Amino acid sequence: MKIIGLTGGIGSGKSTVARLLAELGAYVLDADKLGHEAFKPGSAGWREVVAAFGKDILKPDNEIDRAKLGRMVFGKPESLDRLNNIMHPRILELVKNRLAQLREEGVSVVVLEVILLIEAGWTPLVDEVWVTAASEATILKRLKNRSGYSEEESLSRIRSQMANADRAKHAEIVINTDCSLAELKIRVKALWANFNKSSSQ
Repeated sequence: MKIIGLTGGIGSGKSTVARLLAELGAYVLDADKLGHEAFKPGSAGWREVVAAFGKDILKPDNEIDRAKLGRMVFGKPESLDRLNNIMHPRILELVKNRLAQLREEGVSVVVLEVILLIEAGWTPLVDEVWVTAASEATILKRLKNRSGYSEEESLSRIRSQMANADRAKHAEIVINTDCSLAELKIRVKALWANFNKSSSQ
């Protein structure tokens, strides 16, 4: 089984590229969705996050309000590190277990979609690192349209993450998503074909 590690900063087009790869036949494993499982109300992870950040981060149904929690940690390195130190080990365990299951099931290619693939030190899990990138102006526009973030909110999130240039140093493939969806589909299709060709040799 071959594993592509797909990563990129907020608003860089990572989820769109993951969807296009899924349409081409890849199995996409979204670490963020697994993270939801690790922090269900009442779980050990949930209790640790609530103990660290307070009950104000909870919705009426006791789910963690990720938007509120995000506002508490973005732009605050100590708080963000504290959250990551709680979350990453639990999510990593789930990811490893799921990859083992997929290997047993005979899945040929998995795209592991992880926003902090490089920062969390998860690159040994994958065969290639693919990074999505876009200009700051494009990302600001996407975040405003998608989430209604102000420019200040968007910039605090962008600048709390690793810079594109630093991510690119770890990547086999950098996908510039500063283009139309039609053009991006062509780029991703070509990359997928090349990956499968090299994997079969």
